[in-house]
Amino acid sequence: MEASIVSEQAAADETVGEAARRAGPAALAALLQTTRARTLRLLDAYEAALGPALAVPRSPELNPPLWELGHIAWFTDRWIARHPGRNRGAQADPEHPLHPARQAARGLDADALYDSSAVPHATRWSLPLPTLEQTRADLQASLDDTLALLARADDHDDALYVFRLALFHEDMHAEAWVYMAQTLGIALPAEHLPPAPAAPRPPLRLPAQTWRLGRPGPGFAFDNELPGASVALAAFEIDAQPVHWARYLPAVDAGAVPVPRHLRRAGGQWQRHRHGVWQPLDPMAPACHLSAAEARAWCDWAGRRLPSEAEWECAALGAPGFAWGQVWEWTSSPFAPFPGFVAHPYREYSRPWFDGRPVLKGASHATAAHLRHPRYRNFFSAERNDLFAGFRSAAGF
Repeated sequence: MEASIVSEQAAADETVGEAARRAGPAALAALLQTTRARTLRLLDAYEAALGPALAVPRSPELNPPLWELGHIAWFTDRWIARHPGRNRGAQADPEHPLHPARQAARGLDADALYDSSAVPHATRWSLPLPTLEQTRADLQASLDDTLALLARADDHDDALYVFRLALFHEDMHAEAWVYMAQTLGIALPAEHLPPAPAAPRPPLRLPAQTWRLGRPGPGFAFDNELPGASVALAAFEIDAQPVHWARYLPAVDAGAVPVPRHLRRAGGQWQRHRHGVWQPLDPMAPACHLSAAEARAWCDWAGRRLPSEAEWECAALGAPGFAWGQVWEWTSSPFAPFPGFVAHPYREYSRPWFDGRPVLKGASHATAAHLRHPRYRNFFSAERNDLFAGFRSAAGF
């Protein structure tokens, strides 16, 4: 895929992502059904590989897939069908007593099983979870309730906030299933595989300026994107696309960075393990499954540095030829609240994670098109290398 085409695709993804954040009831209903269809296609691949129990080894990188399915339904119900304050959007009281009828009708204490803030990660493998058949039925019942309530919802940002939140939440879990499949060696349909890489392009140069971080205007915003902050930027150079393997691997040969996850040498050639199969490594593909430390180590070796969040966003929105969306990209900026931050009703989304972990920007090939947005702030912990994460480099001039 030529770099110009990648740039056009990135611009299209930005438009799709912004449209989703402003989607009205009819468009949201279609997106919720599209996302659910993707979830179920992924489930089919998992069931084919693992059987109906969906058993996976206990690991801090993984969640039991059966638990994740139930969690998706629980989360959607908790903020929509069970929450009397759903029409107030970001102003809703998260402590308002939840409507009990939805859980009582299912004969299940879903809060005790699927509340990710209350159920410790290590215990999720030993919970008395419903069967896959029961969980599928609960997912469908949850979607039916959601669509019925959405059809009666007012067409304004407060009333649609929780529906957009539920959409993006399920999209995030679908992406997690794609990189979990990579970890487990589960084969996936071609729709979940990365596209052909772009041809290399020279770095971009941007002048000194003040950049406003955060997402202004109407529509949905995650709480960590608000209220924004102004950052003074010195003139800088930034890669037009993420660092590819042909640039990265010489640092491995020099001993500056370790051999990346899912890579090996065989017969003098680099190979990549992708969804259970060893394949020849495409040297033009973006370097992937890298931790933040590996990204920084390469930059030190190359005499470069990671861009800040503001530099990345400024280039993504203001520099023609800036290609993003192939891999999540580590930045040098800590995930921190903007001055004046106020947590939204889903208190556990951002506030517990302002702990110094880095911001990741962009998206990966596994990110749903309507979740992709250049203002989005991702925030996995720095040691994670199971993600579809890489980086681009920057420098002053």
